[in-house]
This record gives sequence, C-alpha cells and structure tokens, in this order.
Amino acid sequence: MTRHFGSAPSAAEFEQLAHAAFARIPEPFAGHLRGITVHIEDFADAETLSDMGIEDAWELTGLYHGRSMDHDTIWASGELPPRITLYRQPLLAEWCETDVTLEDLVTHVVIHEVGHHFGLSDDDMHALEDQAR
Repeated sequence: MTRHFGSAPSAAEFEQLAHAAFARIPEPFAGHLRGITVHIEDFADAETLSDMGIEDAWELTGLYHGRSMDHDTIWASGELPPRITLYRQPLLAEWCETDVTLEDLVTHVVIHEVGHHFGLSDDDMHALEDQAR
C-alpha cells in the first residue's frame, strides 16, 4: 500500500505554530515575552552545532539566543533582542517518527526555549508546559 502525504509545513506555518504556542503561555510568564522574536531555519549552522557540542544537525530542534532574565542587567547594551530559533527539518523528522502532533511538538520546543529565557530548570519547564496545554 502506498501512502501519500501533502507537502511539509512551510517556515511561515511553523512561525504561526510558534506564535500560537506563545499565546498559550500563562501569566506571569506571558507578560515578560515581549521582544522575543521567532526565527525558522531548516538546520542549525556548523558554528551553532559546534558551540553546542552537537555533531548531528538532526538532534537540535530549537535554540534560545540571548541573556536569560536571571542574568539580565540594565548595564547590558548593544545586544540583540532575545530570539528563539526553531529548526524545521529536525522538527519534521521528529513529527514523522513519533505520535506527537506537530502543534504539540512545536509548543514543547517553544516552551523549553522560553524556559531558558527565564532561567528555569527542566522541572519548571515541564510544569509551564503543563499549564500551557
């Protein structure tokens, strides 16, 4: 039997999913997300992978870039605003390999990266994810 699939969701569709995930994040966290931008790339570049100590680009689904709020200071200047990058191809692969919906997968990665923005522990990130459902 041959299965037929439509085309993979575009970068713009991934961005819509990411913004929907942001919209489900509860207060008091939601009030501190202004200024975080979302970027969609197919894969992390070689420099990013090297900096993260990751050899296989398929292993990185998202990344927070910026200073976490627990290390933020009014004295920091000249820095770009915080951003979250979602890596489309690894996310698509994980979606195909699991029973998780793409919306839930993107939400999971966005909340994990938002957790880095707040300097949260993994346990706190899981609790935040549970609240966002």
